[in-house]
Amino acid sequence: MPSSPGMIRSRSASWQRAVRPALILILLAAPGWLPAGAQKADARGLALGTPALASAGPLAFSDDGVLFVGDALGAAVFAIAVVEPAAVAAEPPRIEGFDRQLAGLLGTTASEVMVHDLAVHPRSHAVYLSAARGRGADAQPVLVRVVGNDITVLDLVAVRFARASLAKAPKPDAKDRRGRSLRTLAITDLKYRDGTLYIAGLSNEEFSSSLRTLRFPFKAEGTFSTVEIYHGAHGRYETHAPIRTLLPIDLDGTPQLLASYTCTPLVTLPLESLRDGQHVKGKTVAELGYGNTPLDMLRVEKDGKTFVYMVNNRRGGMKIDPADIVAAGAITAPVEGMLAGVPFIPMPFAGILRMDDFDDQTIVYLRRDLEGGGLSLRGQPKRFL
Repeated sequence: MPSSPGMIRSRSASWQRAVRPALILILLAAPGWLPAGAQKADARGLALGTPALASAGPLAFSDDGVLFVGDALGAAVFAIAVVEPAAVAAEPPRIEGFDRQLAGLLGTTASEVMVHDLAVHPRSHAVYLSAARGRGADAQPVLVRVVGNDITVLDLVAVRFARASLAKAPKPDAKDRRGRSLRTLAITDLKYRDGTLYIAGLSNEEFSSSLRTLRFPFKAEGTFSTVEIYHGAHGRYETHAPIRTLLPIDLDGTPQLLASYTCTPLVTLPLESLRDGQHVKGKTVAELGYGNTPLDMLRVEKDGKTFVYMVNNRRGGMKIDPADIVAAGAITAPVEGMLAGVPFIPMPFAGILRMDDFDDQTIVYLRRDLEGGGLSLRGQPKRFL
């Protein structure tokens, strides 16, 4: 693939691997370096400049390839017009030791690289990942593009972008009763559908579990809703646990959000209920096992039928038929045992952290090796799912 301006190539010289990422990260903190005349926004509301990300977490793409980046620490969502590669990626990546290769580009070690999310460009099929170089307060946000097996770190200097702030975010120093940061949970997942971003996370409200919506372009105020669910495994209603992963999906002709939480209740919320200032009660349709955190959900078309696939940190993959979700009653009483409600088919997805459609026939996923602990980035034909 020919070189692209503003990108660090994976086969750069050693001094580039060690020095250039540091320079990029310094420039990321200097949004005012461009002249004032360069700030004019285009029709999508994207102005030329340098987005000052405090963190890079959940990712999503618009239909025309604008990349959305959730910045929990900065309490904001960024829309970035990424530069597409010259050619469409014909095959998904197949990269073993992905974390080691990325660490080499960033001039650090694999233990100092945290990869957070993955999204595929709808036109070029390039795979984008969000990550952090370092840990704790000194971690620096990183965005990565993979085409074939070629890894580049995005240079965000002089790109077109827009920033939408999130009102009512937890304060930067807010902590839960165990001393864990609440600000890092301001954005736990985001998804895009039909011009709207759906953003899950925590707020500073009394009922802190929240769902936000933003229309794109970011020309108007979005909506803010607090969320309440019944958690059968805990035997109580909950308003403080954030949604961990969500998926817009039509269920029996009704646009809904399918949401899953830690300890794995599965919940539906009609999109029409997400109105500004509303307190929304979700319908719990399944308990999928306690002691587990869901990591990602993906809607897959196979043989003319739709399925939902979920991956987890302590359980295997789960294949769910949306028809079973439609038919399910609400769980409103304590659940005995591990499972209740919507059934699922166990899938051999152990170690998969994030996944997305690569094209109509293939998904791409980030997987942690259960023996060696390293990360791989690979594709999987949908016919085998």
